[in-house]
Amino acid sequence: MLTLMAPRTIHAFRVSLQQDSSIFREIEVASGASLLGFARVIVAAFDFAFDHAFGFYSRLTGRDILRSDPRYELFRDTGESTESLSVKRTAVADAFEEPGQLMLFLFDYGDDWRFVIELLRIGPVQKGTRYPRVVAQQGAAPEQYPEADQTVH
Repeated sequence: MLTLMAPRTIHAFRVSLQQDSSIFREIEVASGASLLGFARVIVAAFDFAFDHAFGFYSRLTGRDILRSDPRYELFRDTGESTESLSVKRTAVADAFEEPGQLMLFLFDYGDDWRFVIELLRIGPVQKGTRYPRVVAQQGAAPEQYPEADQTVH
């Protein structure tokens, strides 16, 4: 019996700064990539160092975003007791199922970098194209560690 494999797909996203949505990156990733891998791509697309914990949250605003359901956090993968889901073992396709879906990416809980992720489309892999990739960008990325934060008092 012949088993047909589903065609490989990509997920295309717009990732924008929550505080200034005019600054964004459009990113395509393989649908089977982990949320951990997607987080690395987001952070690199904004020229940040990948040096802090992070999470993906279904709530975009409010005091209780950290209690979103579902939520996916690196803490789960570092052995902390949490009810969140794994970023290492969750595929992008499992967290983002429908175009138009929004999620908050919170990077660096101390500096509180917040990015709104919107799933734009799910489509076929383009032959000869390497993923992940940034396909569009607008606006200069903010400094991850502005000088004002580094002054000694």
